[in-house]
Amino acid sequence: MKPSRPLYEREPELAAAAKALDALCGGQAVGGLLVFSGEAGIGKTALLGEIQAMAADRCTIWSARGGETVTSVPFHVVRQLLQPALDRFPADETRALFGDWFEIAAPALGLADPSGPQPDPQGVRDGLDFVVSRLASRLSHRPLLLIVDDAHWADGESLAWLSGFTARLSELPVLVLQAHRPQEFADRDADWAIARTPRSGGTEGHPALTRVALRALTPDATADLVRAGLGDHADDPFCREVWAVTGGNPYEAVELVAKAQDRELAPVEESAGLLRELGASARGSGLVARLERLGTNANRFAWAAAVLGTEISQELAATLAGMSSAEAADCTARLRDARIVSGFDPLEFVHPLIASAVYRSIPPATRTAMHGRAAWAITQAGLGAAAASRHLLEVHPDDDQELVAQLREAARQHLAVGAPEAARRCLERAMDEPPRPGDRAALLYELGCATLLSSPATTVQHLRAALDTPGLDGALRIDATFRLASALSHNNQLKDAALSLAAEAARTAPGPGLMRLQAAHFLWEGMQAAEDDGPGRSARLARNADHLRGRDNAERALLTLRAFDAMLRGENAQLVVDFCERALVDGRPARGLGWTDSEWGFELPAMVGITYAFTDQLDRAEALFGEAVRAFEISGWSGAHLAFAHTLLGLVHRRRGRLAEAEGFLREGLRLADRAGSGLPVHWDATCLLVDTLLARGRTAEARLVADRYDFGPPYPSAMVLPDAPCVRGRLLLAEGRTEEAVAELESAGAALEPRGRFNGVWAPWAGDLARALADTDPVRSAQLATRARVHAERFGTDTAIGEALRCLALFVPAEEATLLLAESVRHLETSSSAYEHALARFEYGIAIRSEREVARAEKLATACGAEGLATRAQQVRASIRSSE
Repeated sequence: MKPSRPLYEREPELAAAAKALDALCGGQAVGGLLVFSGEAGIGKTALLGEIQAMAADRCTIWSARGGETVTSVPFHVVRQLLQPALDRFPADETRALFGDWFEIAAPALGLADPSGPQPDPQGVRDGLDFVVSRLASRLSHRPLLLIVDDAHWADGESLAWLSGFTARLSELPVLVLQAHRPQEFADRDADWAIARTPRSGGTEGHPALTRVALRALTPDATADLVRAGLGDHADDPFCREVWAVTGGNPYEAVELVAKAQDRELAPVEESAGLLRELGASARGSGLVARLERLGTNANRFAWAAAVLGTEISQELAATLAGMSSAEAADCTARLRDARIVSGFDPLEFVHPLIASAVYRSIPPATRTAMHGRAAWAITQAGLGAAAASRHLLEVHPDDDQELVAQLREAARQHLAVGAPEAARRCLERAMDEPPRPGDRAALLYELGCATLLSSPATTVQHLRAALDTPGLDGALRIDATFRLASALSHNNQLKDAALSLAAEAARTAPGPGLMRLQAAHFLWEGMQAAEDDGPGRSARLARNADHLRGRDNAERALLTLRAFDAMLRGENAQLVVDFCERALVDGRPARGLGWTDSEWGFELPAMVGITYAFTDQLDRAEALFGEAVRAFEISGWSGAHLAFAHTLLGLVHRRRGRLAEAEGFLREGLRLADRAGSGLPVHWDATCLLVDTLLARGRTAEARLVADRYDFGPPYPSAMVLPDAPCVRGRLLLAEGRTEEAVAELESAGAALEPRGRFNGVWAPWAGDLARALADTDPVRSAQLATRARVHAERFGTDTAIGEALRCLALFVPAEEATLLLAESVRHLETSSSAYEHALARFEYGIAIRSEREVARAEKLATACGAEGLATRAQQVRASIRSSE
């Protein structure tokens, strides 16, 4: 295809683009990612423009461009991409396009005011994915081309969205073209997968990526460019000097040719000596000198435009420059004639190199003052504190309390649209102002809250500073302590979390605040994988909670913790369920204790549901966890929170024996967790449950792959894992035939759990598995372990616990007694809804009585559960029974 305007030595780049466009616009509508990189002025923008012209009749095209002075403006690039497309729809149709994501993602695009709880940034990104996917599907007759120029200056929020979105391009008829300067991208250390994705072929989940590095023009191509501008009579020495002066940089070569035309310079060897002086005027100090020659007004107006950055409002630039609309129009005309700006309203600089040179030419004191005036003008125009904040960030600290208030308000607005990093920058700048001594502690608290989702370690630092600073009193101090403990727990510092709560509780007067601190203290003490006095803590918790009726949320929180602790200890299950009932209101979490309520956190409703899951109340557990998924999705909490909700649903299905469904939920939980980070608490829970589920399905090799991928093994985290991690790892080692290692792991699990009084054999099945592992080598000890496990199971009293204990004990008694125990085990497990354990018990019972009918029933149950390994074993046993009859 012939270029619409001269592009020199860009045939490989255009061929790559043509190939990508053909794949996009062909019958399969294959999306992709095409990345161009190169130094400033190398021709990236011109190349993208040419590709856009190539695609104009075949695609719907959205484009955006980063800007050096607007990298701190959240969602700036995303808004450029999407707003023009969405502006075509009436308000009601726009809302319909977003569906349930409207309240979450529309505020980030400036289409709605924020409402509801603070959104998770991942939720906002998912909402943007949904909207773009919906728009792409509505444009099915014309595939979508997204163009992002100067990506090295894109804001962090847009980069984060593009990182996730580009991984989905193979699913959508969307091609993304991106151009950046590699060194400046690397200097920003932007967390964007496009910059780091492997070369063509990609990795699982990523589309094939094509990278093209643009190179400088050769002397021959530079000569063609010169003759295209100055005429064929331009001689070789003159053209060679243009190449030497510009280094083959296309932008500089074009500008130099334009300057030669302006000076009416003859393109011959005798004029070549003047080219270096002309080249200097096209960049840096030479450009500044050329700008100054246009006059004071034009120079001041250009400064104002450079401070404003991109999509420059002529009226706002006039206000900032202190001139009338007529003067601004005149300055615009002169700057356009000088090829410094383009457009009228809004204006843009002709090239980023020009914008950078003009901005850096402003004397520092003047530039700072202009940013302050720009913030004032934006506020006066009613655009809000968030819009003004990028300018406020550039103002020097000057003990200005109004500026502190503006930055705090801007931070609140950034948080409300899912931009915590932008909020953090505002609050850190407010700290530098500095705030009044009486406001400092509250500002540190706000700063800690802003970083809670993105950096638990930073949150810990700020909240500790807030608590150590005078002025943080009452409910705010209690909330800061509660959030500090939560951040410490997420940073794998559960002991520190408990200690910080205990210290604050000691100085807090009786009342709801103290009860909140005490509940949180019990929570993080109990969630530790190891503690000094587990029984003592359990006794204190019982004294504090057993008499409570659940009259307020503090009482309900303590009852929740009591129920969870009693479940782990294997206390009477009916008593445990009664605690859960008192902790709820009409069977649901009370207002203020819900999944997205920030005062208490999601851990409490999760603990109620987990307790139900391990007391055979699976319908109640499933209802609670289904509500969690809905609550997190509605609120846009689609990072670690949603990953945990899917993991909890996986737990319910595992307990029911719906192994295939459990595996699906757990793999989705891991996928969501992987997007949120690595080594998170939810990774441990989901991995542990998935390994256990795969073992139940008879897929030991897959379980090992999952365990290795997520480093499932010692050292274990400081928080307990759902279910007990060493027990599940011991079960994996047994399945692999690594009996000695399994025995050591299971003995270690028992040694950690028994001193804490945790005897729930469904949560932590170490005793039964250890008994089976030692059956041949130490049958006496095995029988003792199985007998004690039965005692604990009967104390707990659930059908699953009793049925499993009886099934294990049957291994160590005479055959006639074993048959009776297995029959009783079947009866219990048939009632329990634990279909997989029921299948195991019926299988072993069928073997004991040599009944093909019973084994066939076990096979049918195993097949329904998705336990392929057990079903295969049942088939083999049936065949053996038939052949022996």
